Amino acid sequence: MFGNKLNFLRKEKKLRQEDMAKHLGIARTTYAMYEQGNREPDYDTLQKLADFFDVSVDYLLGRTEKRHNKESSSKEFIKESKLNLWFKDIEDASPEKLEELKQFWEFIKHKESNRESKDDTK
Repeated sequence: MFGNKLNFLRKEKKLRQEDMAKHLGIARTTYAMYEQGNREPDYDTLQKLADFFDVSVDYLLGRTEKRHNKESSSKEFIKESKLNLWFKDIEDASPEKLEELKQFWEFIKHKESNRESKDDTK
């Protein structure tokens, strides 16, 4: 499974095994063995692969079908200028408004959790 994902991601970027091996600082034959499932990368190489393809390590290992981890998605979200304005508004909010916002956020998280649970059972 890992090898298949690696092969798919590489071809998606229209790269050769040689290109990937050079980027990782390993022999092409070593990289080829990763794709063939005959060898597994060490942790550092696994992390380099995830970073290069902009996917999570869990995605590479087949533990999830979500390509991106939540951390990278939230970093992109925070970069939005409107969001920065919202955070400024939150800083100035009354304790009552903050409590209401907290309850709303918990509702959103609960709703997302239920959606993910349903997706996992498919």
